[in-house]
Amino acid sequence: MPSTPRVVVVTRPTELEMLLERHGTAGQAAFFLKSRGENLDEVRGRHERFAGVLTTLSQSIPVEWRRTHIKREDLARFVFEPEDIVVPVGQDGLVPNVAKYLEDQVVVGINPAPEQYEGLLVRNTVDRAKELLVRVADGEARLERRTMVEVSTDDGQKLLALNEAFVGHVSHQSARYRIRYRGKEERHSSSGLIVTTGTGATGWARSIQREREHRLDLPDPTAPELAFMVREAFPSLGFGTSITQGLIEGKEALEIVCEQESSAAVFGDGIEEDRLEPRWGQMLRVGVARRQLRLAVGST
Repeated sequence: MPSTPRVVVVTRPTELEMLLERHGTAGQAAFFLKSRGENLDEVRGRHERFAGVLTTLSQSIPVEWRRTHIKREDLARFVFEPEDIVVPVGQDGLVPNVAKYLEDQVVVGINPAPEQYEGLLVRNTVDRAKELLVRVADGEARLERRTMVEVSTDDGQKLLALNEAFVGHVSHQSARYRIRYRGKEERHSSSGLIVTTGTGATGWARSIQREREHRLDLPDPTAPELAFMVREAFPSLGFGTSITQGLIEGKEALEIVCEQESSAAVFGDGIEEDRLEPRWGQMLRVGVARRQLRLAVGST
């Protein structure tokens, strides 16, 4: 690490900030909340508690270190340095938002409200921040490596995701494509498919799995493999249903050839705005990404 590490704090807007942006004034926000049986004071209280966590975090960063604070919506424009220590403060979902923009930087997730957020990825409370930051800088932190999924197109576009990648129709109507897996191929008409990591296996993938007669064993959070599941494949003369789930291991890839003229979409971690839009005949390769999330979870 350089002699003066840089800490990059990442947050998303609080409820209060979003309300004020939408309604303009606190009075209008209060009126809006009251009409829905809610109270602005409670929202303000959560905002102030979050601000207190950020203040404590700032005080935990050694004074000689560099620091910066960015909002989630600015991630795509921000230039990370190779040795940055990245500190998402918020819900678990903020970590996947950050992960796709990183190379090998260490992530220290801070849970600002343990009574409110589960903390599967934001493992640490702010009182541990100083110790963890110093241990990361000294190379003494215990790191958990999380597998990511990569979708690449035959014209060089790429998309990364920490939880899962979705391939299908932009509005979740029937998607048409050819799927190739371990030497077999068939045409599908389905509600699309997801390819999940072990990190994402507790979310959307688990919901799909529970509805299946034959359940696929999903990867563990740190497993170096992926699982794919086709949603509601429709059987007919032109479309098959034999390739609807499986594991993707090592250098294997699931290949998907788009067979719809428009509205095909590929997005990761539920962020539909940041997506690939394959055209008819374009091939996608889905496999284990070279990049991994490096998540600080304690001392070595």
